[in-house]
Amino acid sequence: MKHKLFLATAGICLALAILLICLSQGVFGKRPFKDIDGADIVSATVELMPPDVELEISDTEELAELLRSVVIYREDDSYKDYAGQAAVFTLIMEDGTAVEITDYTPFVIIDGVGYKAKYEPCQALNSYANALLSQSGI
Repeated sequence: MKHKLFLATAGICLALAILLICLSQGVFGKRPFKDIDGADIVSATVELMPPDVELEISDTEELAELLRSVVIYREDDSYKDYAGQAAVFTLIMEDGTAVEITDYTPFVIIDGVGYKAKYEPCQALNSYANALLSQSGI
């Protein structure tokens, strides 16, 4: 009986240790903008590269909704080895801080720090930026 109790306790401790390691490594992901609201953003722009065009974003609520869905995992600078379109969002927040968020699917770079990110929210941000470009008529 004591042997079974010891094995059960050891198994639970091992499972908790594995869970803590996974959480510390960002295996399950984090949502860095989960609390952002459109009213928190005083102004926002997006620069699409290519075609090297910068646009003003007037609907900050739609942008905030997309940012709330962004999930990042571990830090990863391998985005430097990729080729593709980057959408650089520059936000001026209500408290006066500036935040630069680069969507480079499947990566998100926040203020110069790259992260592997969940694909679908990244793609949604990229589509949003390209829709703004189409609507601008440029």
